[in-house]
Amino acid sequence: MPLAAVAEVLSGRRHVYYGWWLLAASVTAMAFGSGVSFWAFGFYVQPLEQEFGWTRAEVSLGFSSALLVSGLSGPLIGRFIDARGPRTAILVGTVLTALTYLLLATTNSLWQWYAYSALNAVVRQLMFFIPFMALISRWFDRRRGIAVSILGTGFSLGGFIVLPLVGLVMETLGWRATLVASGIAVAVVFLPIGLFIVRNTPAEMGVSPDGAQDADGRASTPRPIEGVTLPQALRSPLFWALAFGFMLFFYGMFGWLVHQVPFYESIGLSRRAATSIVSATAALSIGTRLLVGVIADRISRFEYVVVGLALTLLVAMVTLSVSTSPTAIAMFLVLWVVGTAGGPMVEALLLTRAFGVANFATILGAVVVVETIGQILSPTIAGAIYDATKSYDLALLMFTGTFAAAAVIFLGASRLRRPFEPGAGDERSGGR
Repeated sequence: MPLAAVAEVLSGRRHVYYGWWLLAASVTAMAFGSGVSFWAFGFYVQPLEQEFGWTRAEVSLGFSSALLVSGLSGPLIGRFIDARGPRTAILVGTVLTALTYLLLATTNSLWQWYAYSALNAVVRQLMFFIPFMALISRWFDRRRGIAVSILGTGFSLGGFIVLPLVGLVMETLGWRATLVASGIAVAVVFLPIGLFIVRNTPAEMGVSPDGAQDADGRASTPRPIEGVTLPQALRSPLFWALAFGFMLFFYGMFGWLVHQVPFYESIGLSRRAATSIVSATAALSIGTRLLVGVIADRISRFEYVVVGLALTLLVAMVTLSVSTSPTAIAMFLVLWVVGTAGGPMVEALLLTRAFGVANFATILGAVVVVETIGQILSPTIAGAIYDATKSYDLALLMFTGTFAAAAVIFLGASRLRRPFEPGAGDERSGGR
């Protein structure tokens, strides 16, 4: 926004589309939500091994069991979000998620670790990734690429800002206190956002997506959200191509996310050094994610971008397989930052273009079921490989193969027909 426009906003002479305020709050939520969950997973591996004598594969299976249950519940979670609205889902999910963090802090046996982790993962879906992606996809249309990419920076900020705080609490007070603090942080951040800021659709505020205006400068008439239904999406070859492509793409990304701190520790780095590397990587990814959003608004088939991202991650894994010298690690980090630039937003950018927005959360929930297959296997297999070989070399080779397969599938998906055509959605979305 030009400086003159900024001055007009500050003086009150220019109206700011409410979607931008909503997006700013959503970025904050994504930062805290990812910082205490996805980014922090690796922190719990070593403390649980040391306190209970569990193997790395056993600890990793806790993450996998959580993903299994949450993945299978994805369609129900998505349907709840589409039917009740993201706001209700966020409020209900926040309360339940905060309570499950407190429950996790009472873990004393392996079955409790598995059960509590699974419960936490299921209710966290109500208040974190799916509802905010659905929310921003509803509030932005022409600018959806940049809006979703800005939302994705919240994921990066979680690793850059929140993760070091989680690490500090872990070092000072231990893993149980860290889980308690995570639950408190979720409640303090998400409840005010859900209560006072989140609104389900632009129509609730009397505006259209992007703050669109008529030719005379007045706000255009709000239009209904459009999209195909889940059964219609399931009959499309494109749905299955994207679902299996996501499964392979996130197999490598999630597997590394869980094991990156243990990996750096395995090659002789301290916990603090490993945390600093992860935090720096997250910070650097902010700029690349914004760039991907700008590109997304200007390219018809975003599948081509995802092919490039997958190939970049492939090269990153090969680099780390060849050497773990400081130079090689630096090269890996650059490639990883570029390759993961579209990480938390590729689903929204591809699925909304293919199937519309009306039933996006439900369709995303169905995709999550397929994705979960890879996310369940990835950290567990990587942990088992380390237990057997005391090295991550074979795990890196495995991730290289899955990124290569993902690139091939997304290339094929780029040639398939999209079921959704904007402006023709009333009969397909049931008048939603």
